[in-house]
Amino acid sequence: MKIKEKEFEQIIDELKQVASQLGVSVRFEKGDFKGGFCIVKENKIIVINKFANTQRKAAILATALKELGIDDIYINPRLREIIDEMTESS
Repeated sequence: MKIKEKEFEQIIDELKQVASQLGVSVRFEKGDFKGGFCIVKENKIIVINKFANTQRKAAILATALKELGIDDIYINPRLREIIDEMTESS
């Protein structure tokens, strides 16, 4: 499946909604890091480098969600396919 650059913003929004369903906050921060899932004072957070391109942001978010476990929640089948595709290539 080929994803157009402008679609990544919508994918990021949908992935953020999935994170919210899981009780995980998503933060875009500046710094010298790639990003991913972490726990800070018992709060689950996915931190993403705000200077990464949209495709990289989506890939980091998809990978973190996959690590958290998304098998038991409903996700739009197309979005689930995108998550699987993005996590295979990263």
